[in-house]
Amino acid sequence: MLFHLTPLDAWLEHPDRPYTTPSLALEGFIHCSADEDQALEVANARFRAARGPLMVLLVDEGVLDPPVRWEEAKDGGTYPHVYGPVNRAAVVGMLEVRRDAEGRWASLAVWS
Repeated sequence: MLFHLTPLDAWLEHPDRPYTTPSLALEGFIHCSADEDQALEVANARFRAARGPLMVLLVDEGVLDPPVRWEEAKDGGTYPHVYGPVNRAAVVGMLEVRRDAEGRWASLAVWS
């Protein structure tokens, strides 16, 4: 399972099309995380000032149309990168990222 962070509005923007991000056009891939801990680290590093719901899309790599490459990042971690738009059938669930009392992204919860 791949974990992809996104504001809820971005996921809902074009429900009739495959999901894409600005990073696909700029860098050639969509950033993902390997697990919950990595997703929370990325949320705190990249989405600290996010307003509105921040979500984790649960992407089933076995259903995903574009290729995935596991690549080393500048921080030394290995991250999955999706090299194309995500077919929506590959998104098998969503989790909401929640903040703790200090305002840090601290946990994931089932989104309803």
